[in-house]
Amino acid sequence: MDPTVRKILAFLKQIEVPFQLSHFTHDTFLPGLRLQQGVLHIDVDKLLYAGDILHEAGHIAVCEPTERHLLSDDVYKCRSNKSWMKGEEIAAIAWSVAAIQHIGLPTSVVLHPDGYKGSSENLIMVFENNELYGQPLLAAWDMIDSIEDFPNVRTWIRQVSWAEPVVV
Repeated sequence: MDPTVRKILAFLKQIEVPFQLSHFTHDTFLPGLRLQQGVLHIDVDKLLYAGDILHEAGHIAVCEPTERHLLSDDVYKCRSNKSWMKGEEIAAIAWSVAAIQHIGLPTSVVLHPDGYKGSSENLIMVFENNELYGQPLLAAWDMIDSIEDFPNVRTWIRQVSWAEPVVV
């Protein structure tokens, strides 16, 4: 197994993001990765970019806790509140940057040139210049102590829920 993948998987195990090594017989949105009921399935033989593991894990980590178990396939289609995904996408990017820096690997592992619709270079500059991109949500969800503390993460898995309780 690729050493970068090995480091990323060790990190996910340490912070308890659920994942499972798998073998796919079908194509997936990101090659070698598939979310299924809140678990990240990884086919290392089909994986193109190790950093994509962290981005998908970031979706699990920052997801509204009451809906984490719903994450399957297209994260934009499997949720009851589609509008949450816009903020969670940005937060997942910030989370994955903090994670790759915590692991001690270059930011470009996550923000690789073939990802993020061609804006990875711009995103790298945003994080290098300490500009805001997802950090306010991580702070609002008590995952970081303050925006200024980024990329230091206090809790890697979001516990703060903004969902309204269901009254029966």
